[in-house]
Amino acid sequence: MKVVVASGKRKTAIARATVRKGRGAVRVNSVPVEIYPVELARMKILEPLKLAGKKAEGVDIDVNVHGGGIMGQADATRTAIARGLVQYLNDEELETLFRDYDRTLIVPDTRRKLPKNPLGRGARKKRQKSYR
Repeated sequence: MKVVVASGKRKTAIARATVRKGRGAVRVNSVPVEIYPVELARMKILEPLKLAGKKAEGVDIDVNVHGGGIMGQADATRTAIARGLVQYLNDEELETLFRDYDRTLIVPDTRRKLPKNPLGRGARKKRQKSYR
């Protein structure tokens, strides 16, 4: 039995998707995606499945995701699902479709928080000068 494990990242959220032959069930942290609590996150997670269409019907996808917030986890999950589908189906056409639709479906978002600097209150803000 063929099983593919793919990962996706967004900010501090990390998702691991396991793709295997099945009947089209998608679970995120053992919860069916149909009853996933946040609707916007649910729609984001289902994007790669809607784009794949009939190709994604014969596979079961289990996703374990931790870290980050709700939308970060949703982005990491959609990346993991898209990568897993491309690897499982070994389909170049599907990969180009995902890339053309949204590059972050295949390539994870590398943006991170800037470190705080010693002269300011944050990464870019500096202490004000009161003279001049």
